[in-house]
Amino acid sequence: MTARGWNPASWRDMPIRQVPEYPDQDLLAATERKLAGWPPLVFAGEARRLKHSLAQAASGQAFVLQGGDCAEGFSDFSANIIRDTFRVLLQMAVVLTFGGGLPVVKMGRMAGQFAKPRSSDVETVAGETLPSYRGDIINGPEFTSAARIPDPARMEFAYLQSAGTLNLLRAFATGGYADLHQVHQWNLGFVARSPLADRYRDLSQRIDETLNFMSACGMNSITAPQIRETEFYTSHEALLLPYEQALTRVDSTSGDWYACSAHFLWIGDRTRQPEGAHVEFLRGVRNPIGMKVGPSMDADELVRLTELLNPANERGRLTLISRMGADKVETRLSPLVRALRRAGREVVWLCDPMHGNTVKAANDYKTRSFDAILAEVRGFFNVHAAEGTWPGGVHVEMTGQDVTECVGGARRLSEADLSERYQTFCDPRLNAEQSLELAFLIAEELKSRRVRPEFVPSQAAQ
Repeated sequence: MTARGWNPASWRDMPIRQVPEYPDQDLLAATERKLAGWPPLVFAGEARRLKHSLAQAASGQAFVLQGGDCAEGFSDFSANIIRDTFRVLLQMAVVLTFGGGLPVVKMGRMAGQFAKPRSSDVETVAGETLPSYRGDIINGPEFTSAARIPDPARMEFAYLQSAGTLNLLRAFATGGYADLHQVHQWNLGFVARSPLADRYRDLSQRIDETLNFMSACGMNSITAPQIRETEFYTSHEALLLPYEQALTRVDSTSGDWYACSAHFLWIGDRTRQPEGAHVEFLRGVRNPIGMKVGPSMDADELVRLTELLNPANERGRLTLISRMGADKVETRLSPLVRALRRAGREVVWLCDPMHGNTVKAANDYKTRSFDAILAEVRGFFNVHAAEGTWPGGVHVEMTGQDVTECVGGARRLSEADLSERYQTFCDPRLNAEQSLELAFLIAEELKSRRVRPEFVPSQAAQ
């Protein structure tokens, strides 16, 4: 049942943060009406399947991989860019599946990740102050007065680009591009090129042996659709609520409201106020939803938020995405995990090792250290091992392109390398090679921790 007192517009009566000030309110209203009449981008049945998969992750029976761009850009819309990011996520998922001995739930920060929260409403360059860039769905990245005016028409373009991205993703997922044998060959190519080839070769060889054994038993791309197809879901931060409301629909089979802009939506760390508009909107839709959890989160407030967002305590409904920073993750996350375990709250825990580890390099580029990213993931695993809970997955900002935005990794990118291919409009992303390297290292963590016979996920036993 829909939450009591909720409707798709009830967020408009609540305090709201991180919203643009549209100068033309009539055009905004007209754009919302137009979008409300357009077809949904995703379907309620797909969202329900994702919720079922996330329920498995809450029980320690699956692992979640969520990744993609910091913010999608209209100018980066191409089949090659979509394909390359999808490809790397598939490669990561195969490695994680084998390392953890678990199915991997794959979610892309794709087909809708166009809006970005900002720490300041304005930015100043060379003495000129303009409104901050808030993502292509709101305004433009160019530092001009005209580009920075919020334009409702951008929502229409975001919808159309999302529809095109989703169409291509569905074709890749079911048309043979996701075949396990093909993905494994890509991974073998990565291993051969990596400076850490010896470390990764054993895992890749065992995957090869497993696929050969399956083929000998008659399980191949022709006889087993699971080998050539995969389930892939889209996700983004539900930041621009006029857009989200316009794409909210009643499911004809259940009568429930679903946000149909993506399968999975999350609330950011800056917009998670219990009495705020973003919590109000997401508490009423029936999609699986997420919430970022930063170092300022209080344990009592977190318990309250889980009760607001998941009052029936449904497994798979709510995912908490920890973003603490490598130096804070063990001290700040432990009391939060403990509080929810004691309260019996059902959640999936993901680690976002990106946002808490952003620094400014000496050459003024924002960057992230691969070592810090890995350290936060390991700290996340340590917390859950100590608390008897399941580390349900990871949430990373990455791209399939050969960018130079994060330092470190096997090829030891340095701050001096950042200017070579620094292409992000917002936050630094792991490149394709760093992303796959991270997957191999997480797979090692999963393998070492899954063999502990005494481990029983506490939430699965409740």
